[in-house]
Amino acid sequence: MIRIQTDDFDVGAEIADLRARAGTSGADIGGICTFVGVVRGGAGEDKITAMSLEHYPGMTEKELARIEGEANSRWPLADSLIVHRTGRLAPGDQIVLVLTASPHRKAAFEACEFLIDWLKTQAPFWKSEETEGGARWVEAKNSDAAAAAKWK
Repeated sequence: MIRIQTDDFDVGAEIADLRARAGTSGADIGGICTFVGVVRGGAGEDKITAMSLEHYPGMTEKELARIEGEANSRWPLADSLIVHRTGRLAPGDQIVLVLTASPHRKAAFEACEFLIDWLKTQAPFWKSEETEGGARWVEAKNSDAAAAAKWK
């Protein structure tokens, strides 16, 4: 399941919903892995006062569905969820939630790590950071590309 939204999300409620979708309170689930991405504040000259995230509706959902489908083809997942926020966010605000549920914890962990690595490098979101020195577009990092490369 994929959602792109401006509103915040409740991690506990999202886990409960995932378990309910799995049936019998998730009795066939051996592990649920959770990743929550948060806006960093930074320090000094790089102190971030806000971050704005934009996306292209339709294209973004299609790419997230492809990424989620890839995870489901690689690991035996009972369910998964990607929630990604857009709009203007402040330091400390939640940006992204990835949940993976599987009969086996290792699959849940690996699929969750895969999803966040690929979201960082493959998902079409545009991020701008606001600092006291002005706004700047967030560039891709070599470390993100290296993390995603291990899954190819």
